[in-house]
Amino acid sequence: MLGAPLGLLLGLSRAADRFLTPVMYILYPLPKIVLLPILFVLLGIGGEAKVALIAIAVFFQMVITMRDAAKAVPKESVDAMLSFGAGRGLVFVDVVVPETLPSLFSALRVTTASAVAILFIAESMAGSTGLGYFIMHSWSILEYTRMFAGIIAMAVMGVLLYEAFDFAERRLTKWRAVA
Repeated sequence: MLGAPLGLLLGLSRAADRFLTPVMYILYPLPKIVLLPILFVLLGIGGEAKVALIAIAVFFQMVITMRDAAKAVPKESVDAMLSFGAGRGLVFVDVVVPETLPSLFSALRVTTASAVAILFIAESMAGSTGLGYFIMHSWSILEYTRMFAGIIAMAVMGVLLYEAFDFAERRLTKWRAVA
């Protein structure tokens, strides 16, 4: 979850944005799946490499989304808080966070699809466990019923993650409205 704070930093700090955004623009378009062989060499064929690959892919999507969300925070709202004597920390908590929460949860939902797709590719490329392996193995031995069962299981996993983010957003939005 380092992508969201870094994105907010880039969106709120011109200096950080000028320094790091060019690096982001160079690395973001790189298909993250090409890093899988490197991660397998560094971390082994186990789950660590797959988790690292998903984290890297989601990181970049989150940074870009949250940077843009922070830049879209109404300047008038920030200025109003500052004119009433609020410090930068209070402005961050009472203006920036509530304004960027919808973008955060949108990014989490969008990155869920990417994460599940990358998981499938990583598991189908190497290893002998996981739904990706199960689906591809079932396909290779012409067990189409099992293959479709694996596809449905992967879809259910994606839906559950998506719904978990929806639930968290509703709870957090409700909490912010009460606070």
